[in-house]
Parts: sequence; C-alpha cells; structure tokens
Amino acid sequence: MYISLCFCKGFFNELILPGTTRYFLRKDSRLKSRKQIDELFAKGNSFSNYPFKVIWLPQNKQAALQAAFSVSSRHFKKATDRNRIKRLMRESYRLQKNKLESRLAETGKQLSVFILYVGKEMPAYDLVFEKTGIILKRLDKFVHEAA
Repeated sequence: MYISLCFCKGFFNELILPGTTRYFLRKDSRLKSRKQIDELFAKGNSFSNYPFKVIWLPQNKQAALQAAFSVSSRHFKKATDRNRIKRLMRESYRLQKNKLESRLAETGKQLSVFILYVGKEMPAYDLVFEKTGIILKRLDKFVHEAA
C-alpha cells in the first residue's frame, strides 16, 4: 500500500521528496537565436578545457543564462554519435549549472555560453561531468571578477 505523507507526485508520477533540488534545462535556457549565436562567435571570449572549447559573452537579451552545445561532424560522421555526446554534455550541464545560475541572479548579470566538443573519441560520462564542472567553475570565476 502506498501512503503519501507530505510527498507530491511529479512528472511521470515519480516521487519527489520535500527539500530536494529539481534540475531543469528548459527551452528558455537554451541558446537558439541565430543572431545571438553569431554575436557570440563575433564578440565572445573563449577558453579551452580539452576536450571542450567554450565561447561565452557576458550579455544576453532573453534569460540570465543560456547555453548551446555542438559536436564537430568532421570527427564524428554518424549523427547518432554526435547526438550521444551532446546528450551527455546537456545532462552534465543540467546537473551542475545551479550554482552559476544563482550567482548570476545575485549579481543581476546575464551570460551566453556555447560549448563545443573538440575531442576525437567518444567520451565517457565521468569525463564529461568532470570537465563540465571545471568549465562552470571557471565561468563562475569570470562572472565574480566582472562583478
């Protein structure tokens, strides 16, 4: 028998415990505008943390934090491989972006980020998760310095 004591059901009827953090990557937090992406590549700052290259711009017109992800078709000919890598990147970003998002909300700043996978082999999730954490800490440092 299922007894619900101050629990609530979420999407797909999974059990959500009170006080737990929910992680989202909604449509409004994805960088999709061609104009913004062109401006990001033209005026943005960049740094590398192999196997990723990150291009970022400390301004955004639509949300506090927007991100886009890409994988080179030169190194990965099959779309299924590119999609898997992008899925890994989005998942690791989704789980770790909350600290950066809260810092941006505190300072009232906005940020656009484009993350490129430049490696030549299929990555393991552990590597992607670790490197994404390093990237987000570095972006947090840039936001903190600019404040």
